[in-house]
Amino acid sequence: MKSLQNLTDPVYNADYQPNAYDRLWLKLMNDKRDLPFIHLLTLIQLTVFPAAIILFTNLLTGWVWWAVAAVYFYVAQFYFKGRFGLMFHCFCHRKTFKPAYQSKFHFYITWILCPLFGHAPEGYFSHHMGMHHVENNNEEDTSSTMHYQRDSVVDFIKYFLNFIFLGVINTIQYLFNRKRKKLYTRLTLGEYVYMVFCIAMCFINFKATMVVFIVPLLFARLVMMLGNWTQHSFIDAQDPDNLYTNSINCINTVYNHTCWNDGYHIIHHIRPGLHYTEMPAEFLKRKDEFASKKAIVFDGIHYLHIFIYLMTKQYHKLADNLVNINGMFDTREQAIAVMRERTKKCYRTS
Repeated sequence: MKSLQNLTDPVYNADYQPNAYDRLWLKLMNDKRDLPFIHLLTLIQLTVFPAAIILFTNLLTGWVWWAVAAVYFYVAQFYFKGRFGLMFHCFCHRKTFKPAYQSKFHFYITWILCPLFGHAPEGYFSHHMGMHHVENNNEEDTSSTMHYQRDSVVDFIKYFLNFIFLGVINTIQYLFNRKRKKLYTRLTLGEYVYMVFCIAMCFINFKATMVVFIVPLLFARLVMMLGNWTQHSFIDAQDPDNLYTNSINCINTVYNHTCWNDGYHIIHHIRPGLHYTEMPAEFLKRKDEFASKKAIVFDGIHYLHIFIYLMTKQYHKLADNLVNINGMFDTREQAIAVMRERTKKCYRTS
């Protein structure tokens, strides 16, 4: 196990001096700390967006088309996907732009850019904001991990297939039953308009539609479910509502530098609107609470590592990277026992 070390995750750099391009955007924005989002979106506009359009034209043929398509897919789905997806996650939780511009930019990102990274329009916002953060992975959450054995490959496959075939329908039903008309209307419209759009685009250029829209959609849903599964793999069955013990934190990892401190998932559920640059300090402020709850915090690894270790039941490797805050675990064996217990299927007792 590890002791709590100095944090290396990103915080706001107050010494950064905005350039002329930044200053143009700052006139539209609420918070200068969000300038990295603008830099990312600009890069996407200059690379992924035009490349996607080119794949639908006749400019490229034969093996050249396939070579460009392979490079495009790698860049869009492996280099940019996580960065963009977690940027959009931050964008959903906080209003990046001033009121006169927020809805316009939100619409553009949701309906034009999101599909390039496998997100059907309106789906992520409606699911994440309208349901996941309301239910916090409990039984009413349509992506809840509670009823699955969370170190089982078979159960993960069941979880993924359930989400692929029923996730959207169940989320629409959840929002409908709670009379959240605006959200269930947006989700229904976005999902089915996008489905019709993809079918229509197949008749225009089938292979480009597969590379640009359909395969990224399936890939994104796999990645999101893998992420949610790992973030909520360790649940205290005696207190499943406790935000300290139904999620995890990953600290001091490169992932936090590329994906806006997404590793601080416990902190995110406790304070969903907190700016990502404030999360490390918030974690340190709450470290005694983390210790008293025996909250699961890993140092130096991220969700993919944890997922692999769980699926292969390598609890010793999880223990190697577990942070023993304030000596909350007496022994390594006790820590492993707690982790094993918290991956078991659990149900409400009342």
